[in-house]
Amino acid sequence: MSKDPVSIREDDHMTHARQIMRDNLMRGLPVLDGEQRVVGILNDQDILNIKSSKSNVTVRGYVREYPAITPDTDILEAAKQLLDAKQHRAPVIASTGDRSLVGIVSEVDILRNIEPTKRSPKTVGEIMTTGVRTAYPDESIAKLWSNMLEWDYTGIPVVSHKGQAMGIVTRSDIIRSGYIRTASSNTQGSSTGDSPKVEKVMSTPLYSVSPDTSVSEAIQTVLERNIGRISVTNDNKLVGIVDRYDLLKACLKGTGFQ
Repeated sequence: MSKDPVSIREDDHMTHARQIMRDNLMRGLPVLDGEQRVVGILNDQDILNIKSSKSNVTVRGYVREYPAITPDTDILEAAKQLLDAKQHRAPVIASTGDRSLVGIVSEVDILRNIEPTKRSPKTVGEIMTTGVRTAYPDESIAKLWSNMLEWDYTGIPVVSHKGQAMGIVTRSDIIRSGYIRTASSNTQGSSTGDSPKVEKVMSTPLYSVSPDTSVSEAIQTVLERNIGRISVTNDNKLVGIVDRYDLLKACLKGTGFQ
């Protein structure tokens, strides 16, 4: 786990939480009550849907339940709890009787410390998601942002109009670029004439693997590149995508925690 995580209080405004998440490029933010006890976690999906720059809405109404993970929790059990809760990270509390925040654990933390089992799928082709939604480089960032929020995607591959893999755009790319206000001003993507194009923010080259790449190698690539997902290509054609969730789930196969 990571110690001394950034957190927020349940009576803080959502606009403040949004700023913290943007500044720290976070996907989840532990929420504390007035006695500094963990009451839940705030998801980036809730934050990024807020359009107003000024709002009196507080964090309290958006708090999500969190897995009860403590420093003594078995790492595989922690992985299962993250998967079951469909969370990318979770607060670590002192104990089930003491909900003081002592750390935070993420998919990355766990993937760094576990390996595929003998019963795990062998290749990414066995676990990849197919029929991946993509973007074109000449699409507007506003439209892309709208799709990210609607589909709850944190990254969307960019392909040419002939289907050739070109790059990827993540939420972090848009936030770091400074185009977040432009994108957020029209989350319906219906008036995008003034919005910059996807090619302005997409990351290149596109890190990819083949369907025959081992799960272990895919994990190593994701960790080394510090990316949340990796594209699967065949002759430079996008055929699928594998994210940390898929890799974590694969590593639990045969452990009794899947």
